[in-house]
This record gives sequence, C-alpha cells and structure tokens, in this order.
Amino acid sequence: MSEISVFVDSRGGNTKKVAEAIATEAGVSIGDINGTLPEDAKIVFLGSGTYGGKPGDAMTKFISAGNFTGRKVALFATSGGAEGAKNMMSIMADAVIQKGGTILGDYHCRGKFLLTNRGHPNQEDLENAKKFVRETLAKK
Repeated sequence: MSEISVFVDSRGGNTKKVAEAIATEAGVSIGDINGTLPEDAKIVFLGSGTYGGKPGDAMTKFISAGNFTGRKVALFATSGGAEGAKNMMSIMADAVIQKGGTILGDYHCRGKFLLTNRGHPNQEDLENAKKFVRETLAKK
C-alpha cells in the first residue's frame, strides 16, 4: 500500500481527469470512492465535481464514513464557476476537519458543463494539478 491515496467523485469525467493527473504525479492509483480509506494513507487527495454547490453524494458518504484523524488532506474540484467550487471545497474541508483531518490546501479548475468551459480541464489545468501535488507533498 501507499502513504498517499487519491479518491474522486466525478459524474461527467472532468474531475476524474484531474484525479488521474494527481494520481500519476503521486505515483499511485485512484482509490474506490465506494470503498474505505486505507489505514496507511497519511496524505489523502479528495476530489469532487461541484453539484449544486456541494460535493457529490459518494464523496459526502466517503468523508462521513472515514477516519481522518492524523491524516493530511488536499482537496481538488472542477466546476462551471469558481464560486461553486470554493463553496463546495469549504463544505468538504469542514467535514474532513470534523473527522479529525488537517487540510493541506486545495486546487480548482474549470470543468466543461453544458455549453460552458469547453475543452476544460485542458492540458494547462492538468499540469497545474500536477504542480499542486508537488507543492502539497513538499508541505508534508
């Protein structure tokens, strides 16, 4: 197992693309959002699309069921607009903190939604996600 874990809740595939870039940069596979948090995971990257200003149901359940005591968590998201993602990541951060985790930081990029943000996340967004991983792991 690995000390680093990545979990994502993505309906349209935008956030999954970001999760894949993060997992690749961290040298791990994406975990099953319907599974459990590995005991040895010390740094956890959690990502979700933004659905009505909230994280996806699977991510909400994952955080509620997890024990984040002593774990460091980095959040990431995609959304049609920055405000929705900011609010959603705040909800996720509060839930993780209530479960004993520490937030290391967050990353957001635009994701295609209906007719907006076509082409996102793009290569620059994915490179910025990889940079986020490097900066986050340097903080550990």
